[in-house]
Amino acid sequence: MRPRYGAEAIVLARSPLAEASALLYLLTHEFGLVKVRAQGVRKPGAKLAGAVQTFNESEVILVRGKEGWRLSGAVLAKNWFETLSAPSRSRAGRIARLFLRLVHGESHDTASFYIFRGLLEALPSLTEEAADAAETLAALRILHALGLDAGDIPGGEDVYDTAVLTSVIDDRRTFITRVNRGIEASGL
Repeated sequence: MRPRYGAEAIVLARSPLAEASALLYLLTHEFGLVKVRAQGVRKPGAKLAGAVQTFNESEVILVRGKEGWRLSGAVLAKNWFETLSAPSRSRAGRIARLFLRLVHGESHDTASFYIFRGLLEALPSLTEEAADAAETLAALRILHALGLDAGDIPGGEDVYDTAVLTSVIDDRRTFITRVNRGIEASGL
C-alpha cells in the first residue's frame, strides 16, 4: 500500500479528465504546486466534488503513484469562491493563471501557498484601488518566490495590510514595471 499524505490545499484550476474524473492543480504548503487526478468527482452526487471546486481551500489526502498524484480524500475548509465578489474572483483568477503559466508541471515552492491565501483573505475587505495594488503585489511576490525578481518586496509573503498596499499604490509604476520584467524574464 502506498503512503498517504495530508495537505492543506487551494484548488487553482480544474479540468475534465476521462468520463467522470478531473485533473486538479492544487497549491499546497507541504508540496507546492501539484497536479492531482481526482477520480469520479464529476459524477452526480460525488462526495469529494464540493471540496475540490476552484478556489476552495481543503484538507486533502494525496497518494503518490507511479503515474503521479491521486486524490484519496478531501474535506472543505473554506469556500473562497463564495466569499469573493465577482471582481475579486477575477483578480484571484488572473494571479492563479499567471502562476500556472510560470510553473510548468509541479513546483516545490511552498511560499506561493501563503502568498495566494493571503490575497484571498485580503480581497473581500479592500477598496477597488487597494485590490488593484494587492493583485500587483501578489504577482510580484510570486515572481520573486520563483526567482524571477530580485528586488525588495514590501511586507511579508502574506501581508496585504493598508501600509503595504499604500506603498504599492504610491509607487505603482515601479511595481508594474518589475512584474512585467519578471514575466519577460520567464520567457512567456
